[in-house]
Amino acid sequence: MISFDTLLARADEETLGQLVGARIVRLLRLLEPSLARASVLRQLVTELHDPASLLRDPEARERLLMLMRPDEAAEFAAALLAPAVTGKSPDPYGQIVSLEIQTGSASERRLRELLGVVAEPAAPDHSETPDDTSIVKPDYALFTHQRDAAARAIAALGRDPRRVLVHMPTGSGKTRVAMNVIAEHIRQRDQALVVWLAYSDELCGQAVQEFQRAWSALGNRELPLHRFWGTYSADIGDARDGLIVAGLTKMYGVARRSVRDLASLADHTTMVVLDEAHVATAETYSLVLGVLANKRHDGQMMGLTATPGRTWSDIDADEELAELFAHRKVTLQVEGYDNPVEYLVDEGYLSNAQFRSLFYDGGYTPSPQDLARVSQALDIPSSILELLALDEQRNLVIVREIEQLARSNSRILLFAATVDHARLIATVLRARGLSAGFVTGETPPLERSRTIQRFLASDDEPQVLCNFGVLTTGFDAPAVSAAVIARPTTSLVLYSQMVGRAIRGPEMGGTEECEIVTVVDRDLPGFANVAESFMNWEDIWEESR
Repeated sequence: MISFDTLLARADEETLGQLVGARIVRLLRLLEPSLARASVLRQLVTELHDPASLLRDPEARERLLMLMRPDEAAEFAAALLAPAVTGKSPDPYGQIVSLEIQTGSASERRLRELLGVVAEPAAPDHSETPDDTSIVKPDYALFTHQRDAAARAIAALGRDPRRVLVHMPTGSGKTRVAMNVIAEHIRQRDQALVVWLAYSDELCGQAVQEFQRAWSALGNRELPLHRFWGTYSADIGDARDGLIVAGLTKMYGVARRSVRDLASLADHTTMVVLDEAHVATAETYSLVLGVLANKRHDGQMMGLTATPGRTWSDIDADEELAELFAHRKVTLQVEGYDNPVEYLVDEGYLSNAQFRSLFYDGGYTPSPQDLARVSQALDIPSSILELLALDEQRNLVIVREIEQLARSNSRILLFAATVDHARLIATVLRARGLSAGFVTGETPPLERSRTIQRFLASDDEPQVLCNFGVLTTGFDAPAVSAAVIARPTTSLVLYSQMVGRAIRGPEMGGTEECEIVTVVDRDLPGFANVAESFMNWEDIWEESR
């Protein structure tokens, strides 16, 4: 029986170009015509896609199966389909390409078996493991500025209305500060239940790891740690003590199914912690917080953020966030520094970031209507981002900039304009000889984890990780020393989060210097640097002064 590798070896330049993507092939030809040869494209196909995923795609599957010879197609159809279905059909090609293949079905397994394709191992089913609740058993120290922030947060939570926002730059240790506050809260009570809310799996996993380190050093008793996000489903209904790390989506689902169940949990919740708290006033958070944070008169609520506002220019939205925390904010205060970011850089907690603009003045030009839409929207509309992603000359500029950065940086992040943009740039960089991968919200969890682990591997070979929408929070890669922001944004929050991925200093396991390259598109708004953004919302939080 014919194999998948044999079919791929038969594919001509046109077929391979369809599998790689027409836009990618065009950009390769612009950079260097020889990169669009069949041999290069075939290598890209094998690097971009595992065989099983190609066979799941109906269009890709059809292109590959049509490479069979007539006798092979007839034999394949007879083996894949029941004899009664195939008979002596004059069109075995039509039969095999029209077959509907469902993921996980018997027909998919049979198709892979006939072509000699081994299936990717399934992601572990955490819902069936005993790890949903684990016992944390007993080095956890704070820097001076962190101890000061923790002490002031604890003091604020001790007086009505028992709410506070902890405002610290990305990379300065706000999660570690929070865990000290939580540990102190639990130690002071015979029974305390803390609910940690975060909107992504990465943030939830990061919280669990940090609490395990914190409680093993600071704890005074064995404590349950409940996981309730993604595939984790700890029984939180009976929780009375410990920490629940919950995904916002999953907790929102509980609230929608039964507010009574959420209210029952609130009866025993002594503290609620909101990671990335600038999104706290969104509808999903509001419903959950309305129950969890307001049921007990002695309940406490702490938010964590590097950007204590939701927007750059919407004062009403930012005021709403400040009101949620009673205009009470704890921020880093360092004697002799007006802006704590400067102190953190001087002391090596944050990298000394060199901000540079990559001006692009060609291709797409915003129309007056486009600019009006930008001014009315919370961020650059997706339709404009898609147009930018299609601009081949802009993409050439980005590719060449990354290649230049790779001469002096071993780990580079690209924040792309769209999902397809991340895939395109990564593929072109691969064809040009750089080790590059991409992750987006559409990337399967197992593939995403594998791609990130390759990027984090401790070797000297330059690695580029292109992403759209998934690495702005909950992603810790201290070795990153360069970032290219090719996604224009009017969101100061989003810009700060993107920059934050590359500014870990040597005291935090990162680099002394880093480069932040922001693609500046004609007539579209943007930002200058993270120090300016840190102080943007101070007038909203008057009580904290």
